[in-house]
Amino acid sequence: MKAHVLLDERVKQGEHSFARLRVLRVPGSVRGSTHLFKYSLSLVVDGVCVLRFDNEAGKGDHYHFGAKEVAYRFSTLPVLLDDFWRLVEKWKK
Repeated sequence: MKAHVLLDERVKQGEHSFARLRVLRVPGSVRGSTHLFKYSLSLVVDGVCVLRFDNEAGKGDHYHFGAKEVAYRFSTLPVLLDDFWRLVEKWKK
C-alpha cells in the first residue's frame, strides 16, 4: 500500500498568513511514531513558520511554537487538528 493523502489544504488566516495542513495515511508508522499517519500542520506569518506540528522521521510527534520545540502525544487526527487550531488562536492573540 502506498501513502494516501487524507488532507492537503492551505487556509488563509489573514492578509499575510496562512495555515498549511497535510496529513497522509502511510503503510507503516514513521520512525519515532506509533500510528499510521505522517503529518505537517503549520502556520506561516509574513513568510515565517511560527507554529508547526509534525512527526519527522526519528523525532516522532512534536510541535514547534516559535523557537520552542515540544514533544506531542498523538491520540487521534481530530484531537491533533483541534490542538493545532487551539495554538493558532493562541498565536493570534
